[in-house]
Amino acid sequence: MEEKKDSAPDYANVLNQARELADIIANSEEVARFKQAEQKVNGNAKVQGLIESIKQKQKQLVALEHRRSYDLIPQVEKELQKLQDELDAIPIVQEFQQTQEDINELLQLVTRVIANTVSDKIIVSTGGDPLYNETDSPRAKRD
Repeated sequence: MEEKKDSAPDYANVLNQARELADIIANSEEVARFKQAEQKVNGNAKVQGLIESIKQKQKQLVALEHRRSYDLIPQVEKELQKLQDELDAIPIVQEFQQTQEDINELLQLVTRVIANTVSDKIIVSTGGDPLYNETDSPRAKRD
């Protein structure tokens, strides 16, 4: 009879390749644009002032809720929304938000490609049809 080996999976190779992919993404043009946009936002006094004002209004809202001063909340929410709209209208903030969305989209795309490729390879290796997302495994076929 064959001896059972330690069944703990060895993920080292996969994790090393994942780190290499992470390095590629971290050095991508999208991340470089994000860093530039972040520097612009961090270095802009008006933007930082608005961010600080927004934080203060958020704290004020929490305090009003805690004190159950519900009649004052709509006015503070209105002021908070005005500050947020003003912040969102600033071009460098829009650029920063767009770079965040671009990176998120890239990460989601990479995740989907990995998941779909692994699934397809498993399906094909079991004699299945990736077009129908079915393996040829009798266990997978249920009528």
